[in-house]
Amino acid sequence: MRVAILAHENFPGDAKTAVGILRYSDHDVVAVLDRSHAGERVTDYLPAVQDAPIVAGMADAPACDALLIGIAPIGGGFEASWRPDVRAAIQRGCDVIAGLHELLTDDEAFVELAAEHDVALHDVREPPDDLTVADGTAGEVDAHVVLTVGTDCSSGKMTGAFELRDAARERGLDAAVVPTGQTGIMIAGWGIAIDRVISDFAAGATERLVEQAADHDVLFVEGQGAIAHPAYSGVTAAILHGAQPDSLVFCHVAGHDRVGGYEAFEVPDHGWYASLYESMAEPVSGATVDAGLLNTHALDRSEATTALDAYGSKLGVPVTDPVRDDVGPVLDAVLPANFRARN
Repeated sequence: MRVAILAHENFPGDAKTAVGILRYSDHDVVAVLDRSHAGERVTDYLPAVQDAPIVAGMADAPACDALLIGIAPIGGGFEASWRPDVRAAIQRGCDVIAGLHELLTDDEAFVELAAEHDVALHDVREPPDDLTVADGTAGEVDAHVVLTVGTDCSSGKMTGAFELRDAARERGLDAAVVPTGQTGIMIAGWGIAIDRVISDFAAGATERLVEQAADHDVLFVEGQGAIAHPAYSGVTAAILHGAQPDSLVFCHVAGHDRVGGYEAFEVPDHGWYASLYESMAEPVSGATVDAGLLNTHALDRSEATTALDAYGSKLGVPVTDPVRDDVGPVLDAVLPANFRARN
């Protein structure tokens, strides 16, 4: 599918969804909409992803099948400044895909316009209506289940899951990502946004996803939030318990010592934090932190090496930057011996 991605004033640093689509999706991205960088190109900012022009608005985008909202602001709201581009996309016959808490299908003007032009509005964050509480059965699947956890939101959990999946596939393993957030769903084409599920059903929704994908060798479950986050710890715990993982991968962004958007709160010591995840997992699955992923994009090579050494020493497990470096040592650490032997 040919898509344009809306990322106004946020590309690339605060447009996690846009970056994820560019890096991992099979979609053909024809343009990124960002008024602040119009006239430039994606690869002026991001290496090793599919390239596309950055344009000021939908009117400047090449022909495409859909407009995808590539920003997920705190609270999941829809910004009024995006309306002209969404309207223009619909009028051009494009579907609109969003991962917001504020649903496109709740906007009467968009619904009427979409009906007039025979296009679809896709709210990927809207959960199924038949969810239930967990049965505690995810641990019975034959697949080896690895969950990415982290120190904060946007700490590399989704990126790590897809990088580990791709590395496992290169070894001949049947590996899949279990998407639990809007960006992962847009990339993989399936999943449930756990942060929009009724809290009693959140672990059950995670359990359902793991069991639906149980025919793969390895499942990399995309974590959400952080277990000590002042706002989002609930979804983290639900995924941790619902997935009943065999192994945990601990993710962090180098240099981030305060919780994003909640700067009054410090990120706890990494060793303590990893132990907290293990303590929370122990009664349900007994999963341990077997590896770490560190985002070093803001550091030069020497600084990154120093940061990785310190991170690995603190956690006592293999670590890497999954985008910048080889993810192989981390994959070895989380795979069972019979899978490692396939390398």
